[in-house]
Amino acid sequence: MTAATRRSKPNPAGPPPPPAATAYADDIYGWAMEQAAALRAGNLSVIDRENLAEEIESLGRSELKSLVSAWRVVLLHMLKVDYQPERRTRSWALSIRDQRDEAADVLTDSPGLKSRLDEAMARAYRGARLDAARETGLPLQTFPETCPYTRDEMITRDYPIDPRT
Repeated sequence: MTAATRRSKPNPAGPPPPPAATAYADDIYGWAMEQAAALRAGNLSVIDRENLAEEIESLGRSELKSLVSAWRVVLLHMLKVDYQPERRTRSWALSIRDQRDEAADVLTDSPGLKSRLDEAMARAYRGARLDAARETGLPLQTFPETCPYTRDEMITRDYPIDPRT
């Protein structure tokens, strides 16, 4: 029997086993691609349910963090404008606009976050207050412990941009 004949001879034990699955802890990208392919193919027997569920929950948490991050920047610049108006710059107003847009995009993409808006704003303000004290050099106690702005004010208060600054 030639080598070519041996290679083409059917395997009596059936088809070869599929390649070993990528371990979640070893290569998250490879693991994620394999999990997505298995889901699309309907091959649910190979799904790593626990790790997949954790990653889906993590995705939701990252959306909340994105909202908090955008609002933190908005609130930081609002505090800086209100507590150091003489140092107000065009970049603060532009940053407020940019981060408001970013937050609006997050909420458009993830409307389920609407039930957590109060929590997101409280988290954002807690960080913005610390950032404001650090960036302005003013004592932390200068800034109220609870957010002095309503959500509507945070989202809509006008900050005209002076083109000369």
